[in-house]
Amino acid sequence: MRALTARTACKHSLYESSVQDPSEEVRFIRRVYKRLHGRAPTRLREDFCGTAAVCCRWARSSPDCRSVGVDLDKGVLEWAMKNNVLPLGKAASRVTLLRRNVLDPPDYRPHVVTAMNFSYFGFKTRSLLLHYFRKVHESLDPRGMMVMDIYGGPEAQVVQEEETVYDDYSYVWDQDHYDPVTGEYRCFIHFRFPDGSEIPKAFSYNWRLWSLTEVQDLLAEAGFSDVIVYWEGTDEDGDGNGIFRPVRHGDDDAAWVAYIVAKR
Repeated sequence: MRALTARTACKHSLYESSVQDPSEEVRFIRRVYKRLHGRAPTRLREDFCGTAAVCCRWARSSPDCRSVGVDLDKGVLEWAMKNNVLPLGKAASRVTLLRRNVLDPPDYRPHVVTAMNFSYFGFKTRSLLLHYFRKVHESLDPRGMMVMDIYGGPEAQVVQEEETVYDDYSYVWDQDHYDPVTGEYRCFIHFRFPDGSEIPKAFSYNWRLWSLTEVQDLLAEAGFSDVIVYWEGTDEDGDGNGIFRPVRHGDDDAAWVAYIVAKR
């Protein structure tokens, strides 16, 4: 196999392999939903779906499972259809991709709505994020839930680069700018390769860095009956162990990622 370079690599494939873990996300969603409702969910909507990796993994998980992916980016939806949905074969009929604003959700009553990879950080005002949460609440099945991830800790506010080296490329998370007055947060993802080439700013994010407390308060105000934070446990070395459990209090870590589950 030829070594990857900036010229030959696909940024969407690199994103999936370095940032996402659809199988683990689907397992988490199904476990939590069954814990809350005593049955398995079958209908999922993936907001800001990008390459629709979670939609596709969801459809593969059971013949009863169907998913809808919503995104505004025509290019990434076309890539998702060609590279992720159609290769599912018969299961492809259980995935629908829509080029649509998440503030105008489709007429579909999912058991679960996801907004992962901090995508909702793109809503920079309290009124707009609240409006989005209310739209999700209205669209959910009566026994539905919303699942998001969130990033925080003191290091989240520091201008810095963090590089993760894989076999044939490096993933670079670049926290380029943070404004403590407005919460404005600008980040990039770069990909670097052994030959010295690079895909700079493969992905760019112009966000507001929302706090965990703010998001919980907004979800409650939007009408969700219960908001639960799932915090990652640690192994014997003090590193994250990938196991998330419901908590009322978290650790004061320098940087952390948690899940938020909002029950309709």
